[in-house]
Amino acid sequence: MKLLLVSAVVLIDPDGRVLLTQRPEGKSMAGLWEFPGGKIEPGETPEEALIRELQEELGIDTWQSCLAPLSFASHSYDDFHLLMPVFACRKWQGIPQSREGQAMKWVRPPAMKDIPMPPADLPLIAVLRDWL
Repeated sequence: MKLLLVSAVVLIDPDGRVLLTQRPEGKSMAGLWEFPGGKIEPGETPEEALIRELQEELGIDTWQSCLAPLSFASHSYDDFHLLMPVFACRKWQGIPQSREGQAMKWVRPPAMKDIPMPPADLPLIAVLRDWL
């Protein structure tokens, strides 16, 4: 089974809300809400991938020193196994904006249980609810 390495970030605003983005039409699991991030390219660290993805997807800049390891997800889908380090970030420059047409919203962790998310993300809801 193919291993897919993806990095994700929990952006936390001063009110303790978390940013979720919606998977666009045409991608697998379209319509589900997820944490920003993406595939780790060859030669990249998970942190470098996140810094790049945040610039590309949301138009914001952050720094490796602002990415704190939070948890990870390990989940088998039908055709691949996802391994996803997850970081928390409370400091960035700029205002997150959808640069790839995806919907986005700020939510409080307890409300996440009612939002459709990919199976790999579901165990992270309890981590965030307890931590924030």
